[in-house]
Amino acid sequence: MNHYYLGVDVGTGSARAGLFDARGNLLASAKRDITIWREAGSIVEQSSDNIWQAVCESVQEAVQLSGISSNDIAGIGYDATCSLVVLGEGGRPLAVGPSGDPVRNIIVWMDHRAVDQAERINATAAQVLNYVGGTISPEMETPKLLWLKENKPDTFNKAWQFFDLSDFLTWKSCGNLARSACTVTCKWTYLSHENRWDETYFRAVGLEQLADEGFSRIGTDICVGGHKLGGLSNQAAQDLGLLPGTAVAAGLIDAHAGGIGTVGARGDAGNLLTRMAYVFGTSACTMTTTEKPTFVDGVWGPYYSAMLPDLWLNEGGQSAAGAAIDHLIHMHPFAREAEKNAASQGLSLADYLANIIQAKGGAASIKAIVGDIHVVPEFLGNRAPFADPDARAIIAGLNLDAGIDSLAGLYLAGLCGLGYGARQIVEAQRAKGIVTDTLVVSGGAARSHLVRQILADTTELVVAASKSAEPVLLGSAMLGAVAAGAYQDLPSAMSNMSEMGDINKPSAHSQQWHIQRFKSFILLQETARQIREFY
Repeated sequence: MNHYYLGVDVGTGSARAGLFDARGNLLASAKRDITIWREAGSIVEQSSDNIWQAVCESVQEAVQLSGISSNDIAGIGYDATCSLVVLGEGGRPLAVGPSGDPVRNIIVWMDHRAVDQAERINATAAQVLNYVGGTISPEMETPKLLWLKENKPDTFNKAWQFFDLSDFLTWKSCGNLARSACTVTCKWTYLSHENRWDETYFRAVGLEQLADEGFSRIGTDICVGGHKLGGLSNQAAQDLGLLPGTAVAAGLIDAHAGGIGTVGARGDAGNLLTRMAYVFGTSACTMTTTEKPTFVDGVWGPYYSAMLPDLWLNEGGQSAAGAAIDHLIHMHPFAREAEKNAASQGLSLADYLANIIQAKGGAASIKAIVGDIHVVPEFLGNRAPFADPDARAIIAGLNLDAGIDSLAGLYLAGLCGLGYGARQIVEAQRAKGIVTDTLVVSGGAARSHLVRQILADTTELVVAASKSAEPVLLGSAMLGAVAAGAYQDLPSAMSNMSEMGDINKPSAHSQQWHIQRFKSFILLQETARQIREFY
């Protein structure tokens, strides 16, 4: 009997499911959009009920499209954004924001309502902060929990469980309250290398109730990704259209699933310890693996067993990547006209612009296309290596040109800005002894040859893509395969189920130009920080 494995990825805007065979071949995939609410005060919320429905519909469609019987599906793995899910008794959703609507029970990862709480937590200089680059981000969960305690005390006190989103999905699937080492170590300050929560930290920051309760509401059973948590319950199996008892794996954060789906792939570009995963979606996440803990200011971690068992992880990234480019190009006066042209060709605006740039010579013609435009695309702050949530985007060098050439130049300058930001992370880690020679990319934007070449040129690294069209889904399917017993561990699944695809190498032709532009990028960042000090 052939066995197949489902990977489910819940991103910021959609839930996706993919069905894979034991060699990592994608048989079918499906997608459902999920609802997102935004309000003033950097509030971004979602609904766990809406997300579960989207997951179930995407799984059902993917299985139907594949033509595979549910009898042959042996395991399922989940990944999701690091968003905070709040449930009351009986698993009912509780309101987490000013709307008071209990349907809206998720504080999304990109929600920055807890900036003040994060700053106060950082002022404690607690020892656990050493494992988040020295500075906790408002994107992480303890600042959000403190915000709930201070602003929604009724919700905080009535909450039965606080989940990271992927842990909610595994609980919903099999009823196991175990948390993933990935989620709680990377976003909740769990000390995985010591198998404990730091009680002193929670008391110091004002979350002493969680310590008093023995951390029962945030997780006492911690498992590495791919560990079998149980089998699908009867209700979950009915919802998903699968068999009860199908193996359910401990999940991962979405970016880390992209890391699993790429960094251990068969191929000659780098190796597991010299490859940096760059997951390029709405935001961008970078992940490097080391045998010993390495502390890098402004870079999250080191996290033990957070992505791969028994290895350490350093995690950086950019709070806005695809979202930054999308926002940037839609600001341009020609964007509406260009979007009409893109739609007529069945393309997104970004893909349409990439095609125009390729027709003009692509990355080799970058100097003429970009001209004097410079972009620091930090619309949602700097995640790494400066851990500066107050940083904002900078656009310099615009003139009165309102046509397609100007729009293409702005798009390309934005891509360069993301590449220079990635280069800063690589250099900060290199200064601490982490050697990176290859950027392994995944996520929607990474499918573009132009994007990969710009990343290679701006970082001066080899950029490798996965052969899989869906490496994040593949990473989650690998979790399901390990939980089902098809492979003894994640490294085995990685080498058997993934393979390197296209390779982009840095171009010597534009090297000097990028060196000068990188200096300008740094100067603009520094100038913006100085300006903020005036106010």
